[in-house]
Amino acid sequence: MQEGGDVRAEPMENQPTTVPKPATRGGELLLRWGWTESSIWTERMLTALENGVKGGVWYALFDKVYAPKTLAVAWGRVAVKDGAAGVDHVTVKQFESDWERQVEKLGASLRDGTYVPQAIRRCWIPKPGSQDRRPLGIPTIRDRVAQNALRLVIEPIFERDFAEHSYGFRPGKGCKDGLRRVDDLLKRGYRYVVDVDLKSYFDTIPHDRLMDLIQKKIKDGGVLRLIRAFLNQGVLEGLEQWTPTVGAPQGSVISPLLSNIYLDPLDHQMAERGFEMVRYADDMVILCRSREEAERALSEIQGWVEANGLVLHPEKTRIVNEEVEGFDFLGYHFEGGERRPRKKSLERLKEVIRSKTKRTEGRSLSRIIVDVNATLRGWFGYFKHSRRWTFEPLDQWIRGRLRSILRSRLGLRGRGRGEGHHRWKNAFFEGHGLFSLKAAHAEACQSSVR
Repeated sequence: MQEGGDVRAEPMENQPTTVPKPATRGGELLLRWGWTESSIWTERMLTALENGVKGGVWYALFDKVYAPKTLAVAWGRVAVKDGAAGVDHVTVKQFESDWERQVEKLGASLRDGTYVPQAIRRCWIPKPGSQDRRPLGIPTIRDRVAQNALRLVIEPIFERDFAEHSYGFRPGKGCKDGLRRVDDLLKRGYRYVVDVDLKSYFDTIPHDRLMDLIQKKIKDGGVLRLIRAFLNQGVLEGLEQWTPTVGAPQGSVISPLLSNIYLDPLDHQMAERGFEMVRYADDMVILCRSREEAERALSEIQGWVEANGLVLHPEKTRIVNEEVEGFDFLGYHFEGGERRPRKKSLERLKEVIRSKTKRTEGRSLSRIIVDVNATLRGWFGYFKHSRRWTFEPLDQWIRGRLRSILRSRLGLRGRGRGEGHHRWKNAFFEGHGLFSLKAAHAEACQSSVR
């Protein structure tokens, strides 16, 4: 190992024709680092990661980014996710038809320093249950492959020291883990909540300060230049193109990791001050035992945010008493010791169901129900911990939508709540296999008691 923790890459084979399978790694390393790509993070490198490299800084990483095996794995991840085309209009399917040559060409341009990311195509997508929209950046397929390769190489270096109470876009962590921690803290008496909202966080991350954080752990010039190139990617919206000076666009492969890197010092500062924070990307809450403690936590947050070039939303950032007002977090509304889907989550579900149950729907009832069930099962899988009376009204509303379709096919108008209910009883829909949220919740409660 060279100064700064340089671990040279093992000899690479010729360009693979298929995505390489991870090698087997055993012992305690696998328990923590089994998610890493073994063609990059060998057991020797993981040992260095665990033990800490000299000076805490990594060198000689860039050759691993453009290595054929890394790029092949990176392409495989892009292909699985599919997604829309970027500014060059090249789709995943088109890239796939010639992927080996495309990846080889990408690797050569990374290696010789001629690689330049193309502009990101910006579009605006609706916020669930809201009239507002949020920006989404769509890189080209080629750039997604390059960003995936970069992430495969550098993510473990930062993941090693990320705070435990950060759950967003991290291996082995997710929304449900964050929700469990919030639920546990509430049950332990942390009833005063600082509900924090960072205004346009992803679009306001200061580039220079972010790069300073990255350079504390990585000194490889090629990697740093590549990260900077992605931060400075042009943005194309309609016919207008500009170069951003701040931000890491949502939709970019590398953006979630960069956003976690920038907020990690806040995570550790709050923990060192003794505050119980739960964060998922830019969504965060601090749970406290008293209002005085919550006010101190908010003051701490305000100071850090101002010092680091970010802005708190003045209306959405607030202190609430969970027993009285309640708060929203990760799709749920917490209030009075219970939780339920927040209003926007319910409206989003209804929007999807409405799109599948229009009165003019031409599919058979059985096919409509299969389609609706797919949505309901996924939604219930996430919201099954809601209070029990959440589910029956939704079941009734969904059956009403289906009855309206059946009435329309008979040439009848209106929903016919009374007549339609008698004509097509609940058992009728049960016989057709309609997923019942109420029944699923009852079954889940019985299973948890056993």
